[in-house]
Amino acid sequence: MKIGVPKEIKPQEHRIGLTPESVKILTSNGNQVLVENNGGFEAGFDNEQYLNAGAKIIDKAEDIFNDAEIIVKVKEPLSKEVKMIKENQIVFTYLHLAAAKELTQGLINSKSVCIAYETVTDNNGRLPLLAPMSAVAGRMSVQAGAHCLEKNQKGRGLLLGGAPGVKPGNVVILGGGVVGENAAIIATGLQAKVHIVDKSEARLKQLTQMFGDKVIPQHSDKVDLEKLISECDLLVGGVLIPGAEAPKLVTKKMLKGMKRGSVIVDVAIDQGGCVETSKPTTHADPTYIVDDIVHYCVANMPGGVPRTSTLALNKATLPFLSKLAKDGYKKALTNDPNFLAGLNVHKGSVTYKAVADTFGHKFLSPKEAIL
Repeated sequence: MKIGVPKEIKPQEHRIGLTPESVKILTSNGNQVLVENNGGFEAGFDNEQYLNAGAKIIDKAEDIFNDAEIIVKVKEPLSKEVKMIKENQIVFTYLHLAAAKELTQGLINSKSVCIAYETVTDNNGRLPLLAPMSAVAGRMSVQAGAHCLEKNQKGRGLLLGGAPGVKPGNVVILGGGVVGENAAIIATGLQAKVHIVDKSEARLKQLTQMFGDKVIPQHSDKVDLEKLISECDLLVGGVLIPGAEAPKLVTKKMLKGMKRGSVIVDVAIDQGGCVETSKPTTHADPTYIVDDIVHYCVANMPGGVPRTSTLALNKATLPFLSKLAKDGYKKALTNDPNFLAGLNVHKGSVTYKAVADTFGHKFLSPKEAIL
């Protein structure tokens, strides 16, 4: 199978779809891998490493899209890339289509086969290809939030961990999944006061066992969210409905009750954000102010630490890509219902229900699509 790895073109996105080590494994199994010139440079992987792993270096992305049977990326294709996708080509990357109407239509029009990392499942209903980047984003959320709280970033001028004789900052984490858990790891490490809000009693119990009295578990049905938010210094939005648009849990009205200079880090922004006032930002210009509240809504947070992120992502994605390359997508997806859950668009049809419902497209079950 011919696998193409174009350089990411989203602003400040420095990850790459495959590491040299992944390329070595794929080429040793008889696949041909085409990597765009200097595609991995910003993540710390140079052309020579890819050549030594058996890849072919290609100067233009257009040539990769023209020749490859599978396109492996990190972020969703931008409009320039969508135009290069060929009919029947397999696109394997993060898509987040429920927050991207134009992209969804573009992929439908391309008649390609689009498999989204973020909706592939495991036997426990978890999202193994989303998890590594959620872990990175969760950890970065508190790091970024702590920085935004500094006065020269227009924050409250507060040190999240406090100081001798000074109480630490108050962190509220919405969602106790992978993002929330990893945000709590860093926030408790900084000795902040940490509340975690989730709708699952079982998950809150797990988190309590994990963190002990370092976190305060809050059930979403029982907590006064408006009051809790009014008391926090840093709010981390880590809510996820797999493949669907994030629910708006924090309204513009709630911002009025927040402390001047407090910070919101909306990690759910890839899926539209869980805060009403959130809008996507970039690493180059990560924040903006609404009602004296600092909003950090970078849509590709893990792109800021591309080496760590690329290594973590490849550990999760390589087994699935190896199946695709070995068996072809029909056999690979038929043999693995968890992998089949990743199929979002198939040759002009929307095959992920949450995406179809969001934009009013006709839904075709993925099982029917690949018959």
